[in-house]
Parts: sequence; C-alpha cells; structure tokens
Amino acid sequence: MSTVMELIAGALVALATLYLVLEPLFRTAPVGHAVDESELFHDVEEDESPKVRALLALKEIEFDRATGKLSDEDYLLLKRQYSNRVLEALDGEAGVARGKQAGADRVEEIILEARQHRAAQPSCPVCGPRPEAGAMFCSKCGSKLSAAGDSGSCPSCGSILEPGAKFCGSCGTRTAA
Repeated sequence: MSTVMELIAGALVALATLYLVLEPLFRTAPVGHAVDESELFHDVEEDESPKVRALLALKEIEFDRATGKLSDEDYLLLKRQYSNRVLEALDGEAGVARGKQAGADRVEEIILEARQHRAAQPSCPVCGPRPEAGAMFCSKCGSKLSAAGDSGSCPSCGSILEPGAKFCGSCGTRTAA
C-alpha cells in the first residue's frame, strides 16, 4: 500500500513540475493588450530607417576609435557627419523642420565637446593630442607630453594659447600665472 502512495505522490510531483515548466508557453497576453508579433522578434540591425543606420554607424566608429583604427580627426569628422544624420532623421520623424539657429547651436555644442575632450587629453608638442591615458611621453615621437591645463592649452575651452599669454584668446579665461 505504501508503494502505491509513493507512486501517486511521485506522479503528482512530476505533473506539478511539468506544469511549471510548460506554463509560460501557454500564457496569453493580459486582457485589453494586443501583442504584435513583429514587435517581439524585431532585429534592430535589420531596420533600414535612416536613424537606425546612423546610430549603428556611430556605434561602429566609437568601436573603431577605441581599437585604434580611426584617428581623432577622422573620428570627429565621422561623428559630426553621423550625428547630423541622426538629428535630421529625428527631426523628420517628429515632423519638425530644424531651423538654422538650432543647427548652429548644435555645431557649437560639437565644437565645445571636441575642445573639452582635447583639453582633457595629454598633448604632444609635435604630434598633438594623444590617446594614451596617463602617459608621460608620446608613443609616436617620444617627446614629453604636456598635461591638460599646462600653459599650451586653455583649461576652460581647450584652445591653443599664445606663448606667454595671460588670457585665452578664444574665451577670455585667465591662464595660470
């Protein structure tokens, strides 16, 4: 009699386990919520919209720069180009025409970002800004690198300073004494 009870208990445990495993497959959407199967299995990389293409290109150039395949100049040029494409696509989706002033403001933002990025990097007097973090000498020519905030560049906007300048010619910030 006890073996029969053990078999019944084992069968009940097996059925409960089977139910718990298969239950998500038979679950339906909540009431009032229609599920569009195209949303469930949508591959972003297969999307042909200009916005997605430009965003994927931005992601790719970020990777190429990080692995050293792109120089800083090429990276900034491509980033500006694809950022403008993304902005145009977003404007097109929203149905809003971007005015000349908004475009000029965006260009100013890009320039400021580039200057701040350049000011934060060590700079070689021969080769210019270098991608090595914490390096003391240029990996290309061996010259001593000047740290960010040295007298060679403005600590505020990153512009190149005239020798002996006490104020930045671009933004007017007072330089180190």
